[in-house]
Amino acid sequence: MHMQRMPARSEKMEMITFSRIAVNERWAVLGAIKEAGDTVEAIIEATRDVLLTAMDGVAHVTTGAEKAAGKVVCGAVVAASDAGLNIGVSIRSAVKGVVKGASEAGAEVGKTAMAAVDGAVKAAAEIGVDTNQAIEYASTGALEAAEEIGGGAVEAVRGVLRTAANGGQ
Repeated sequence: MHMQRMPARSEKMEMITFSRIAVNERWAVLGAIKEAGDTVEAIIEATRDVLLTAMDGVAHVTTGAEKAAGKVVCGAVVAASDAGLNIGVSIRSAVKGVVKGASEAGAEVGKTAMAAVDGAVKAAAEIGVDTNQAIEYASTGALEAAEEIGGGAVEAVRGVLRTAANGGQ
């Protein structure tokens, strides 16, 4: 009989935090949109802030950013859909905010970008939007963020997106 290891207290806290991210992200995006006149900037800032808040206290920054990125983007896109916003712009902005936040937290930008794109695809499927278009918008947002970050971020993001497009080869 195989005994399953019980998660440590810190791992339990991470699981609880990550399970609440999508809900918190929806409220953060809706609140930011109501307060700000610029929807794009509101989504970028809200996703960045939620990711950084989720990362606070996470022991492994890269793993934490990857786990959180998809949930943050998914929550933001669903909230934008609920608010009747342009989904393409919302996907691009949410991914851009998450990638920028991951960079600020010291996480690996390329892997976080891929997780954010996956979150956009999940959200698109949830709200009934073409997933191929979601990938396009999300990839654009990831590359825009990487260009603003500079350094090797553009190459890292392009590399993971190219690998994903080629079926992981």
